[in-house]
Amino acid sequence: MPPSIAPTPRHIRFDRNELAGAFGDLGTDLPLLIGIIAASNVDSASVLIMFGLMQLFSGFWYGLPMPVQPLKAFAALVIAQKLPGNVIFGGGLAIGVVMFLLSVLGLIDGLARLVPKPVVRGIQLGLALQLASLALKEYVPADGLGGYLLAAAAFGVTVALLGNRRWPAALLVIALGGIYALVFKLDLTSSYAALGFHLPTWHTPNRADVLTGALLLALPQIPLSLGNSILATKQVLTDFFPERRITVRQISFTYSLMNLVNPFFGGVPVCHGSGGLVGHHAFGARSGGSVILYGGLFLVMGLFFSQGFAQIVQIFPLPILGILLLFESLTLAALIRDLTGSRADLLVALLVGLLCGGLPYGYLVGLVIGTAVYYAMQRGWAGLGK
Repeated sequence: MPPSIAPTPRHIRFDRNELAGAFGDLGTDLPLLIGIIAASNVDSASVLIMFGLMQLFSGFWYGLPMPVQPLKAFAALVIAQKLPGNVIFGGGLAIGVVMFLLSVLGLIDGLARLVPKPVVRGIQLGLALQLASLALKEYVPADGLGGYLLAAAAFGVTVALLGNRRWPAALLVIALGGIYALVFKLDLTSSYAALGFHLPTWHTPNRADVLTGALLLALPQIPLSLGNSILATKQVLTDFFPERRITVRQISFTYSLMNLVNPFFGGVPVCHGSGGLVGHHAFGARSGGSVILYGGLFLVMGLFFSQGFAQIVQIFPLPILGILLLFESLTLAALIRDLTGSRADLLVALLVGLLCGGLPYGYLVGLVIGTAVYYAMQRGWAGLGK
């Protein structure tokens, strides 16, 4: 294996901070997984088990809090159009092949050199705006007055303890949500009925499935993957773990491997993501331990509780997930602060963020327009210097 895509040295810990960080991406992943399972009627055990195994793979490979997420544009299209499982698996295989070629041929390196840092920061800002909107518009208000009070308490705990290594904020916030669920929502009868042992089911995508999935799902997803899953994730790794020197080829290679395996075992297409990495890091994770613990949670749910997955998730209060998601978005948006020394770079990042966060296919539009505007400014064509 070429050095540029070989695994990096592993430094894995399991402690209270890694456990706290493991919950940093729940608010993003759970709704997408539930939506895909409900819309496409795919086997929930296969989805959860493979999602958990991919987390374990990423955690052990990188030794860093590099979680795995469902492909967002992919999931949105599946949910909106209620596409069947065979198209999902075909599209996942298609995007796996594309990313594999980009990584092994080194084409992803050229793209990384072409797209400037302000555009990457703008992509991160756009994602932060979308996550904050989801948290404040849908999650926090979900349980009415009781939910608002619960969210306020969780917000206060998080503000007081964020960054505290002895008393990680996320653990107390999750415990608060668990107590709320036990008191107000738990139905022991339905929880017991969800028990049962299941393994993934085998699928073989055919040529028609791959072509249909490529056109309907992979093509709309690729711009978001290049921008957020590859370039923005690489930038966050540079910000948080500069000593590790992880390359875009490594990230795109593991992205491709996961999607070359997942479709054959009923798993949904997945990626790495800057938001998930920031979420784990914001709540205390500093190694792959958080991702491995996170993957273990989904693995257990898939093996033993998959039949009642949606019902089990519904008892956990959405306002708690909303607060976790809100702080993930705030941490992600704050990364733009390193551009404040350059007015031109900051304006490019703000422009890209607004385009990504507010337009259909915004990540493609923001990537193209932001890069063009940046180079126009560099050449003095836009009339705005540093």
